[in-house]
Amino acid sequence: MTILYLILILFSIIALLIGFFLCFQPELIIEIQRKFYAQINWKIEPISMPKEIRNTRVMGLAIIILLLVTLFFLLIKNPVAL
Repeated sequence: MTILYLILILFSIIALLIGFFLCFQPELIIEIQRKFYAQINWKIEPISMPKEIRNTRVMGLAIIILLLVTLFFLLIKNPVAL
């Protein structure tokens, strides 16, 4: 059981870092997504770049909040895992 909690905490921390990246570097994330889609022969363009940046930041903030709640409950459930 301890290994499972450590794995869950590790994945939560990785997702938390991704959330911070989404929140504080939305332009870079959008550009990475555009390049990925270009590799598979799709062209995507946001209708409104300011809205796209705002929505990406909101998504990052939502991920951060959800992951902090998840980590909180994981650590409350099994505080000895660390």
